[in-house]
Amino acid sequence: MTETVLLVGGGGREHAIARALDASDATLYACAGNRNPGIAGLADGFETLETTNPKAVVAYAEDVGATLAVVGPEGPLAAGVADALDDAGIYAFGPNADEARIETDKAFQRRFMREHDVPGCPDFETFDDMEAACEYIDEYDGDLAVKPAGLTGGKGVRVTGDQITKEEAKAYLRESDYDRVVLEERLVGEEFTVQALVANGDLRVTPAIQDHKRAYEGDEGPNTGGMGSYSDSGLALPFMDDEDYDGAVEVLKATVEALEGFKGVLYGQFMLTAEGVKVVEFNARFGDPEAMNTLPVLDTDFLDVLVAAREDESLPELSFAPKATVCKYGVPEGYPTDPKAGAKIEVTEENAGDAILFYASVDERDDGIYTTTSRAFAVVGVADTIAEAEEIAEDALAVAGDEGLHVRHDIGTADLVQRRIDHMAEIRGE
Repeated sequence: MTETVLLVGGGGREHAIARALDASDATLYACAGNRNPGIAGLADGFETLETTNPKAVVAYAEDVGATLAVVGPEGPLAAGVADALDDAGIYAFGPNADEARIETDKAFQRRFMREHDVPGCPDFETFDDMEAACEYIDEYDGDLAVKPAGLTGGKGVRVTGDQITKEEAKAYLRESDYDRVVLEERLVGEEFTVQALVANGDLRVTPAIQDHKRAYEGDEGPNTGGMGSYSDSGLALPFMDDEDYDGAVEVLKATVEALEGFKGVLYGQFMLTAEGVKVVEFNARFGDPEAMNTLPVLDTDFLDVLVAAREDESLPELSFAPKATVCKYGVPEGYPTDPKAGAKIEVTEENAGDAILFYASVDERDDGIYTTTSRAFAVVGVADTIAEAEEIAEDALAVAGDEGLHVRHDIGTADLVQRRIDHMAEIRGE
């Protein structure tokens, strides 16, 4: 039987999922709040709707005869879209709203880790009284990460001793309208991500990736949804070893074991410290941009994973091409604090060379594709080495133009990667 898959979401992550499903014999439909021309070009149908409205998503799924669904972003997961699809008899590869709290509620996330002895949990406390949180900041001997408990699109965290002072952290809390915050020890080291496909108690892990949240080169500027990322030709990254990677996988295994019934993608954001692997956060879906590094080198048919998950079978072992990847986002000038929409995007699938082009949030007009106020597009180079993949990505960006666009050109460069290696060696006293 030919599977009909509904893809929920319209960002770069979902464009990567659509490409992976296009390589299978699935019939693809998609829905999102924004029209993504890359996804629309691959799908048999594309519906613009509010994806945090479970009834609307289910109605469209039933209308197209979906036999499977993949929920991409965190918003629909938090809204219970996966629950509603499952209740309608359409298997959703994504956790229900309660399980998605491992991402959507950072206070729950940390308490869950403590309760189930999940390794890698930093020191933390949760507060619903901002004055009490300010007192804790004053009394704490060391620097802290200040995290709103709910979803902030990767932009709500502030770190003392790095981005802000303790006085600024207290002002941030007092001026905010947060109901709850998590204060946890500042982790010093190198961040990396490992994602796992999970269903029926199985988990299948993917290569490690390093994302870059800061807006400007040299890791300066405000946090963003992610300016780009890179992976190496093996499972680990150049600044880590196999033992470090295995430590992250053990954390994911312990988490899946405690999260009985979880299905979908469990994303672990880790900090490699002098004391080993620590958990920065979990997400309950593919990362964006990390999906664009992972799925292009996945040799296993992604549809086979979805079908096995639905049929309550063991998930297939994952096979990855031994290739490095470099992903660089093109974003509107001024992003994320004062983005200016309306720049024409000149790079296309036809002129991107050897790079893969993924659209995110764009405005498709009669005379071309333009930026909105969110991340617009990404180019991904795939090659034998990180350096070669970075060159492929840069060649594609050269035709994108730079008028009205901003790119972190340093992602994946030899200098940046070497700084990561040197930083980790310094932390470990090597």
